[in-house]
Amino acid sequence: MPWKSLYFDNDFSYKTKPNAPHFFGEELKNMPLFGDDCEPSGLTLSYGGEIRHRYMDENNRLRPGGPGRSTYDLLRWRQYVDLKWGQDFRVYVEGVDASIHNNELAVTAIDKNRWDVLNAFFDLKIAERDDKPVYFRAGRQELLYGTPSGASPGQQVISPLEWGNTRRNFDGFKLFSKGDTWDIDLFAVRPVNTANPTGAFGGRPALTAVGKFDNQFDEADYSRWFSGVYSVYRGIKDNTIEPYYVWLQTDSAKHDPLCADGNRHTLGLRWTMTKPINDECDQPWIVFASDTEGAYQFGKDNGLNVQAGFFTTKLGTTFSQVAWTPQLSLIYYWGSGDSDPTDGKNSTYDILVPLNHAYWGIIDNFAGQNLNDVALQATIKPHAKLTGLAAMHWFTLASNSDKVYNVAGAPVGAAGTGTDVGQELDLIATYAHSPNFDVQFGYSWFWYGSHFSGPVNGPLGANDAMQLYLQTSLRY
Repeated sequence: MPWKSLYFDNDFSYKTKPNAPHFFGEELKNMPLFGDDCEPSGLTLSYGGEIRHRYMDENNRLRPGGPGRSTYDLLRWRQYVDLKWGQDFRVYVEGVDASIHNNELAVTAIDKNRWDVLNAFFDLKIAERDDKPVYFRAGRQELLYGTPSGASPGQQVISPLEWGNTRRNFDGFKLFSKGDTWDIDLFAVRPVNTANPTGAFGGRPALTAVGKFDNQFDEADYSRWFSGVYSVYRGIKDNTIEPYYVWLQTDSAKHDPLCADGNRHTLGLRWTMTKPINDECDQPWIVFASDTEGAYQFGKDNGLNVQAGFFTTKLGTTFSQVAWTPQLSLIYYWGSGDSDPTDGKNSTYDILVPLNHAYWGIIDNFAGQNLNDVALQATIKPHAKLTGLAAMHWFTLASNSDKVYNVAGAPVGAAGTGTDVGQELDLIATYAHSPNFDVQFGYSWFWYGSHFSGPVNGPLGANDAMQLYLQTSLRY
């Protein structure tokens, strides 16, 4: 598929292959500038983007700002220009206009960012490894780590958050190299605030961010460095191993007294595996897939020693030769909470910037701090262009001494009222007419558990939560 979540990773080289399929908008990709067919200049220009609309109807979810009832429309336009000089040099600029309409509840930080710069960087080839280029990138850029697999979309720790109307981005530097068996990225960036969460990583209350960046250009958060190394090893057949290290350095005195102050290190490893079982014609009739990841966090937060972490695994089976190609999956996630707030340690896992929406319920009630999630998931394909998904989640707290954390990473309610926080059922249907155009419909129910009782937590879970959405995306 030529269109990816990061549009600067799109690859339209298929155009040169005989009998290649035609996709809308490909005429605007890899257009040669100057020269002619006999003596091309090596300079090419690509132009494209996306228009996306999502209708939302939500009721009583733990949204930033508190539960409520609202219907609203989210509209997003992305537009990019990509100029390349062979493999040696590149300039990429992408704008975004994200808006919200007809809303009754408060705007959140991932809803709105009017007429701003999403990506603006240059790439310079500085070396070669395994006969492939090594690049240095400087400027505003999105980050996405965790390769998609048959079991999972990845992005458990670092994601641009495609679900959000605004998307996350960063200002800084990256050195990246793809090799025969190892891909290696090193980055040092500062978060750009508009689309970052309001918890330990994002820091700012959502309304402050929306109020400022609605009508001003985005700027980097100079109180934070977000740096690390992410590597991918593909040297074992049907296996992918991804070791990584991430360092979040925060100095509240530089910018924002509401932020946590300290250094948090995340050392993690992800392992994905697929195992096809073939029939007598050497065709796969069943495919087993697994995605297992964990990380340990250490360092300091506001003078407290950090000892935290997470672990998750997803085990899936796809029946390739059965009607509708059903896939069944079992998912488990654990993110540590603080079992003793008085012991001088912070044991609550910081989720950093993950693809929350894909992991802890489509209704987006929770982040992965202080959380256990056991889920069953089933997908079917009644048609080549139509996919159906159903998932059932059972959520509990990892520690009764810690609070619930909403999707933005902010604590909600009071601790000590039990660990049963609820169950969620998600139903999603996706119709992909082509790589350019798709429509997705989702409906979710959430039944609050016994944790949401008493004078503080009771109003939060007084009624069950519901969310419906209809999303249409056109890429060009």
